[in-house]
Amino acid sequence: MTEYPSFQFGKPRFSQDTFVGRFRHFLDVIDPTTLFVTQKQLQESVELLDAFKRGTLPPDVTDMQLWKAQKLKQAIIHPDTGEQILMPFRMSGFIPFGTPVVVGLLLPNQTLLSTIFWQWLNQSHNACVNYCNRNASKPTSASKFLQGYLGAVTSAVSIAVGLNVLIQKAERFSPASRLLIQRFIPFPAVASANVCNVVLMRHSELSEGIAVLDDDGNVVGTSKVAARHALLETALTRVVLPMPILLLPPVIMAYLEKRLQVLQRRPRLVLPVHSLVCLAAFGLALPLAISLFPQMSQISVDRLEPEIAMATDLTTLTYNKGL
Repeated sequence: MTEYPSFQFGKPRFSQDTFVGRFRHFLDVIDPTTLFVTQKQLQESVELLDAFKRGTLPPDVTDMQLWKAQKLKQAIIHPDTGEQILMPFRMSGFIPFGTPVVVGLLLPNQTLLSTIFWQWLNQSHNACVNYCNRNASKPTSASKFLQGYLGAVTSAVSIAVGLNVLIQKAERFSPASRLLIQRFIPFPAVASANVCNVVLMRHSELSEGIAVLDDDGNVVGTSKVAARHALLETALTRVVLPMPILLLPPVIMAYLEKRLQVLQRRPRLVLPVHSLVCLAAFGLALPLAISLFPQMSQISVDRLEPEIAMATDLTTLTYNKGL
């Protein structure tokens, strides 16, 4: 495939049938340079895509320009609502805005209050990202958002605090071992809370269903079965996502603090080095995790509700999994 193939409106530039293709696609989705796009540039991109749909493109417009315009639109505008996503809650903003929180989660010698604060901040950010990147083919009330948010934050704080208390009471561990184990506590707390966060923030999809589409993007029906698949796939990505972020930095930092004399002589360097390690782990983890499944997933019609199967002659339909 050439770098810029013939443009297809609404379709990814890279094949979604392979992990590598999805990985390259999501590198575009999380590209932080799209955070600096001006309103004028966004408007020009939208107008260019509208001209393509109308068949009124100027003859000198290239496929590269069209693909770049679609990249900007998809990075900023929600596909279901057509509204702009706030910068900190875009997938392209997940790493820049989330890395300071990860650094806070992994700080050694956490107190009870600091543990509660960082878990609350992390799940608050996750809740807003999950909500802003959900399947929005059905409206969600503010009360349901609040219920999901409170449930997600409560689960994260409870798990993290509970694990910390258990470690503090485990007298058979040496102080050094206890400190090392404490560094790994954020992973089970965050992983389990992430699943709760996704389910609670998007539970209305389970009760109301999500739209399933034909090959032309037309809505065939609303399916609760597709909603279950969408939430399961998203929840699995949220379990995989914190693995490199929360497991690699403690190992790497323990090694560096032991081996690098400069960190022993200058303890003030530990935090900036720790931050860089977390940033690198986050940058690796996010595209890997969200590439596990395509955003626009397909499902066999015979697995959906009977009324949907009766409404189409197609064998597979498409749904927006959300991110």
